Amino acid sequence: MGKLTREAVVEQALEIGTAEGLQAVTIRRLAQELGVTPMALYWHFKNKDQLIIGMADHLIQGFVIAEDYGRPWQEQLRELVTGLMKVLRHYPCAAALLEEVDQMTVPSFLRVWDTALGLAKQAGFTYEESCLISQYLLQGAIALAAGPVARRPGRTERDAAESLRVKRVTLQTLPPDVYPHIVEMAVPLCEGGPTELYDTFGVDLLIAGIETLAARLRDG
Repeated sequence: MGKLTREAVVEQALEIGTAEGLQAVTIRRLAQELGVTPMALYWHFKNKDQLIIGMADHLIQGFVIAEDYGRPWQEQLRELVTGLMKVLRHYPCAAALLEEVDQMTVPSFLRVWDTALGLAKQAGFTYEESCLISQYLLQGAIALAAGPVARRPGRTERDAAESLRVKRVTLQTLPPDVYPHIVEMAVPLCEGGPTELYDTFGVDLLIAGIETLAARLRDG
C-alpha cells in the first residue's frame, strides 16, 4: 500500500467502531486491517488515547460553522445543532466516542463549542448563562444523534428489529391500571416516528427553550 496517512488510520478505526463497537478498536487490530505493523501506526498515534482523540476530531472537523453577526442567532444555533447531529449520526460509535474522550482535547469540538458560546452571547445571555446553554445544546445534539433512530454499532438490522419487538411487547403487557399511558403509547414509545420528525421536533425543543429564555431577558 502507499504511504499510510493519519486520515486513513482514523477512517479505518471509525469503520471498526461502527461495525463492532468502540471496544474493538485497538492499535493491533488497526495494524492488522491496514496491513502494517503496530509500530507503523505509532508515527501518527502514540497510544489508544491519542487515537480516540484523533477519531473524535475527524468526526467533527468537516462540520465547523463560523459565527456570523449578519444572520439571526436562532438560525445559526439551529444549523449548528442539526449539522452536528447529522455528522455524528454518520458513525454509530460517535456518541460512545465523545463520552470516552476528554472533549477539551478535541480541536474541532472546541471550535464548535466556541461558536455556540458566541451565539449564546449574541442572544443576550451572560457569560455564565452562555456556558450553560452551550453545554446543554451540544450535549443535546449528541443525545439526539444517539437516539432511537440511530443504528447501534455491532448490531444487525435483524437484531435491532427483534430487540424492538421485545421492548414493545414488554411495555404492552405492563399492568394498564398502573401504567395506563405507557401501555397506550407503547408502539410510538418504542418505534418513535419518522426520522425527520424525531430530528426536527428535538431541535425545535432545544431552540425554543433558548428563544423563550432570551425573550424573557429582553422583556424583563
